[in-house]
Amino acid sequence: PISYFSLNHSFVVVWQIERQGKPKMDAPTIKLESSDGVIFSTEVKAAKLSETIKTMLEVSAVENDENAVVPLPKVNAFILDKILTWAYHHKDDDDQAAEGEELTPQSPHDISPWDANFINVDQPILFEITVAANYLEIKGLEDLCCKTLANMIRGKTPEEIRQTFNIEDDLPIDTAELGEDL
Repeated sequence: PISYFSLNHSFVVVWQIERQGKPKMDAPTIKLESSDGVIFSTEVKAAKLSETIKTMLEVSAVENDENAVVPLPKVNAFILDKILTWAYHHKDDDDQAAEGEELTPQSPHDISPWDANFINVDQPILFEITVAANYLEIKGLEDLCCKTLANMIRGKTPEEIRQTFNIEDDLPIDTAELGEDL
């Protein structure tokens, strides 16, 4: 759930998610500003899953400045909220991998139940998350989006793929007939 309140004519989001276990009260946080001016506060560890944000923090040396706000001009508040939810859930994945826990499903086509539920969104939202994950350089989220898109077209004919993604058939009739002959 998100709570919005106004502060000097800009919106600030008190970003809260249900957490399993106790939240780390002493964990450093960073503020991120979406393209539409909404400010989110999240743990630095979660934000650093983004190579873009990680680089911005290193270059600007604002990681320990609680008043600093990192602008993300290509990500709107709705999508940033989704991305931060994913990042918060996955922020400890490297720690778990170091401890020998199995994190990834066996097949490269498999998606964990949590991720499958997370990415079960309308196509336009999936596309926006994919573009934002690419812009923010969040490899795990990019992989999830690509797997989801690949699963959407797996085993479908070209016509079924066009229907799935509302793509107009722009092949000339001669070329389309050629495909039928093969």
